[in-house]
Amino acid sequence: MEIAEILYLGELRNEAKHLRSGQIIITDAPPDNQGKGEAFSPTDLMSTSLGVCMLTIMGIAARTHGMNIDGTRIKISKVMAANPRRVSEIHVDFDMPDVHYSDKEKQILEQAAITCPVAQSLHPDLVQKVHFNFK
Repeated sequence: MEIAEILYLGELRNEAKHLRSGQIIITDAPPDNQGKGEAFSPTDLMSTSLGVCMLTIMGIAARTHGMNIDGTRIKISKVMAANPRRVSEIHVDFDMPDVHYSDKEKQILEQAAITCPVAQSLHPDLVQKVHFNFK
């Protein structure tokens, strides 16, 4: 199933169009790889996709178990490696809303996050450091 069309705009910039919705994402190469860094880089998108996937699967688990995770925030960081140039680590830091979750609820949410499809699809050499800040 086709999901996107990508157009190279020049100057290391691309336009990716989501076919079903028509939404557009612009990407730029990062400054440390000859780019302008004026938009997400491909590796930024990959790293961000991990966080978005985790939060989506957590949302499904929360809905299933009658929990509320509205207002959850994530900070994403990536660590680049050389030879070959690649993302070597993704740090995912969750800031959970001011809700009293039971230990069982915390376990359900954490398990949902770390077993999301993107997390399971990334190469095992890519370190995924995930931290949950429950209040």
